[in-house]
Amino acid sequence: MEILAERSVNIRSGIRIEWISAGWTVIEAVAAMVSGIMAHSVALIAFGADSVIELVAGSALLWRLYVETNYAETKRVQKAEKTASWIVGIGLLLVALYIIIASLRSLIIHEGPEMTPLGIAITAVSSILMPFIAARKRKIGLCIGSRALEADGSCSMVCAYMSWIVLCGVLLTAFLGWWWIDALAALALVYFVVHEGWESIENAIRSTSAK
Repeated sequence: MEILAERSVNIRSGIRIEWISAGWTVIEAVAAMVSGIMAHSVALIAFGADSVIELVAGSALLWRLYVETNYAETKRVQKAEKTASWIVGIGLLLVALYIIIASLRSLIIHEGPEMTPLGIAITAVSSILMPFIAARKRKIGLCIGSRALEADGSCSMVCAYMSWIVLCGVLLTAFLGWWWIDALAALALVYFVVHEGWESIENAIRSTSAK
């Protein structure tokens, strides 16, 4: 009973952190997209695109967690876990594809980033908030045995990395004239994003094979 009670507490904690993440992600996505288009920043637009994917993934995780809180049978919880893993994995791969296309375009046409006050504010807040959210998701995911929630934590960490890249890219462009650093820094994320995305998909595949 004690183990079940502890699991119930962790599930509720997971739901809370997902709602906090979702609320901030909506603000982040809109602000980053608008600022990125205005500033011609590949990394900032990619940051906004990642936020949209993260919102979709977070919604899948909320559904998976609510399934368990409704005392669904184990088979249904496992099915929700698998679906969430697929959504998170595919979402991360889509973010990686966007980063590659947008970064190459920026390098080809020599388009460097600018920055708006809104863009600076949104990335600064995300650079502080998202690592905390990512750590909480991973810890709770580990406690309840949800690889999908752990992968969603990686999604949040990608968001944090992107915010750091955007801020550094703007500073280096402004002070050193390195217009290309924004795109190259975004490309540096691709390996990490693909790795995490594919791992999430493999988890979904393994859960299917285990049946």
